[in-house]
Amino acid sequence: MNEREDLRIQVDSGMCVGSGQCALTLPEIFDQNDHDGTVVLLDGQPPAKWHDAVREAASRCPVQAITVK
Repeated sequence: MNEREDLRIQVDSGMCVGSGQCALTLPEIFDQNDHDGTVVLLDGQPPAKWHDAVREAASRCPVQAITVK
């Protein structure tokens, strides 16, 4: 099994309030839109080495705009 298949990330940019907690926690996976500050997902299936950090970043979202499966 490919390690990238173990975890999938989805973001709801319409729900995002632009707090930036995800990008501050894990800038390798999350960024912010320059126009409105909403979340930009850089990698929806990150390598296993980032899985714990992805879950941490998602848990810091104040509106739960990040789903990790």
